[in-house]
Amino acid sequence: MVSKPLADISPSLAVREQTGIEALNDALSLCLQRDPTTLLIGEGVPDPKGIFGTTSGLRQRFGPQRVLDMPLAENALTGICIGAAISGLRPIMVHQRIDFALLAMDQLINNAAKWRYMFGGQAQVPLVVRCIVGRGWGQGPQHAQSLQSLFAHIPGLKVVMPVFPDDAKGMLCAAVADNDPVIFIEHRWIHPLRGKVPTGYFETPLGKARRRRKGSDITIATFSYMTIEALSAAHSLARLGIEAEIIDMRSVSPLDVPAVLRSVAKTGHLLVADTGHQSFGVTAELIARVSRQGFDHLRAAPASVALPDLPCPTSHAWAGHYYPTAASIAEQALRVCGVRIGEAQRHELSTLQPDTPADIPNPDYRGPF
Repeated sequence: MVSKPLADISPSLAVREQTGIEALNDALSLCLQRDPTTLLIGEGVPDPKGIFGTTSGLRQRFGPQRVLDMPLAENALTGICIGAAISGLRPIMVHQRIDFALLAMDQLINNAAKWRYMFGGQAQVPLVVRCIVGRGWGQGPQHAQSLQSLFAHIPGLKVVMPVFPDDAKGMLCAAVADNDPVIFIEHRWIHPLRGKVPTGYFETPLGKARRRRKGSDITIATFSYMTIEALSAAHSLARLGIEAEIIDMRSVSPLDVPAVLRSVAKTGHLLVADTGHQSFGVTAELIARVSRQGFDHLRAAPASVALPDLPCPTSHAWAGHYYPTAASIAEQALRVCGVRIGEAQRHELSTLQPDTPADIPNPDYRGPF
């Protein structure tokens, strides 16, 4: 597939404004409507709250044989879904927290990821596993992890992290149509974001980054919700004379390294921001690849912004020191560019500090379930 900008997806598709929730719900509805072999299953999928609203109304429309609740038996149900995929169905599994997918790692790693390889390409596992990440309301170490690097480490698994509503819809459609297992990771804070989304069915290529802002001084490659923080940081950086180019990676595996290399060849500086942990994480992998393939373009050492190597906090007070923000990104970008952080820079960075508690997202987002 060739990556296309939103305006070029199809001239026949009308566009309307939707939230991330509405775009995901629309994508699921279209996939179920287009292909009778598609199934949707997960803990709470038919619940009135419908996985933060993303699955609301689907059971009423498509029936209990295709939109199913799931017992607390993640490993067993994942095995059933893998068997269904091998047999010609296209299951979409949903975990309200990515933490719950840890209970199914044996099935995902030793079966879903390896099946095509072990059978010489004669078998396929068209399985999508939707996992939701992100903090909120003190959910702490077992309910707020971002484990994308864990899944990306496994050959045979595709791992994607859309941010904006049009990508959420297009990439989910593409994931369902893909013949390999896809781990589809949503940060909960993207759900209330609004954007223009094509009304019909369309697919956004998996594994392709998207430039969100042009810049000439530093490349900031971002994953998941850190794209939103980076765009906010870029406005402040511009007022300080630094034009940042923002690359929304959208996919963890495969990584669109060429897109970052093209940008770094222009800017000479690289900062990578991710919602996962610092050590052995996605930021380290992208920096390593760019350093190996584009070392001559770099005018300074790359840097990263990610979570510290500590479990996610439950304490609201500790959350304010744990999670990186737009201010974290802007400050690190200044350091990479060799800008001395003086009084003017400190004042500008202070404007980026959130005025709400660090564990409470967009006020339009009403609760953890």
